[in-house]
Amino acid sequence: MKIRISIRRKILLTFALFFLVSLLLALYGYHKYHVLNQKIRLVENKEILLNSILEARRYEKNFFITQEGHHLEKALQYTEKSTKDLIRLIEGFNEKALPRDIKRQMAILKQYQASLRFLLENDPNRTASPAPSSASRAEVLEKTDRIPSLGRELTMSVEAALQQERTQVKHLVFHSRQYLFVFLGLIALIACVTFLFLIQNVDKPLKTIEDAINRIVVGDYQDIPEIRSGDEFEKLVDSLNTMLMELSRRNNQLLQNEKMAALGTLTSGVAHELNNPLNNISTSLQIILEEIEDGDIGYQRELLSESEEEVRRAQEIVKALLEFSRETEFSLSRENVAGLVRSTLKLIQGEIPSRVQVSLDIPEKLNAEMDTRRIQQVLLNLVINACHAMEESGGELTIKAFERKDGQGFFLQVQDAGHGIGPAKLSKIFDPFYTTKELGKGSGLGLSVSKGIVESHKGNIEVWSREGQGTVFTVFLPYSPREFQAG
Repeated sequence: MKIRISIRRKILLTFALFFLVSLLLALYGYHKYHVLNQKIRLVENKEILLNSILEARRYEKNFFITQEGHHLEKALQYTEKSTKDLIRLIEGFNEKALPRDIKRQMAILKQYQASLRFLLENDPNRTASPAPSSASRAEVLEKTDRIPSLGRELTMSVEAALQQERTQVKHLVFHSRQYLFVFLGLIALIACVTFLFLIQNVDKPLKTIEDAINRIVVGDYQDIPEIRSGDEFEKLVDSLNTMLMELSRRNNQLLQNEKMAALGTLTSGVAHELNNPLNNISTSLQIILEEIEDGDIGYQRELLSESEEEVRRAQEIVKALLEFSRETEFSLSRENVAGLVRSTLKLIQGEIPSRVQVSLDIPEKLNAEMDTRRIQQVLLNLVINACHAMEESGGELTIKAFERKDGQGFFLQVQDAGHGIGPAKLSKIFDPFYTTKELGKGSGLGLSVSKGIVESHKGNIEVWSREGQGTVFTVFLPYSPREFQAG
């Protein structure tokens, strides 16, 4: 069974892990800093102890050179200070931080101090009270001989311990520097992993959804690729795909409804187009019926041939009308633009007022890939709107086409000399259900649907208009929508 974890929990777990690892590293770093700080304090106290011992030994040597008792007194004072320094050292640090031979140093110091005090008490040159003790000369000489060796042993022991502590401090500093680099490296690694996690689990799904929404805006209702992340994004994509299916269905229904509305507009034009061939057929059949027995067979055959041609003409008109009304899937095919415009104008010939003159300026060799019926619907909407704009004033309706400079496609323009559109209305002209016509004369979907059709071809549609100066609709269509999209 697949475990589903929400994106919020994923982010919380990621940052919790990041915080925990960072905290552990920080605690370890603090421990190393604490140990280093203790070692530095220990070195400082050992240096103070060593200086006191060295001072005591200096006065000890001065006594043996000068035989003056006050040097012994000074030496004793420094041994007392050394004892206090050593006691403070023992009390100020735990046993793990202290050197192993600290007790031995204390023992030697006490022996050294006792020997100095014995020598001072038995100094024959001492004049101050109390009086010299009655120790034997041999005992005095023995104590005198031991003082330098005890002092040397104490000094060497403290110096060795101090040197050892300094070496440990250097090692700690070196390891601390290495730890700092490792710490920074681990933090950088965790940050990279977190960054990649957020890209994979948050940014990438959001980008997929954003791209899908941008496609929806231009009328592309293709399904969003599945996201198997086990969180809200997976559910969101499933919901969006369901919505896209419904949008696609409703868009096709809306397109077909608008096409049917346009078909109603075409009825009078188609009736006009069918009326001429039907009149010709009717006249020819009446002549044949009147002259069927005594008439000229050759002439009758000619009338029947003309009638057959008129029937074919009527069939083409009906066929074009049926093809336009049929609901079809979006399908690209290579079409001649000039031929498409002319066949479209035939369908609405009856809707073009007599006061409107249609002018075409389209290269005969201009071909492009398009969905014929959908582009025909765009042309119908634009031309019928232009005719309505010039219904009262009349004028010239110009349809022209020309290639874009980069050669990627062409522009198709429908220009009228009508009353124009004001700036306030012009900004809303492509909005669904917005119309500038009188109530009951338009659904407000024609231009909105036309914009969607053009954008589904990877093109765009723009409008220019000034009140009293007419309106120009400019449609850009790539020669090959697939190649244009890939480029």
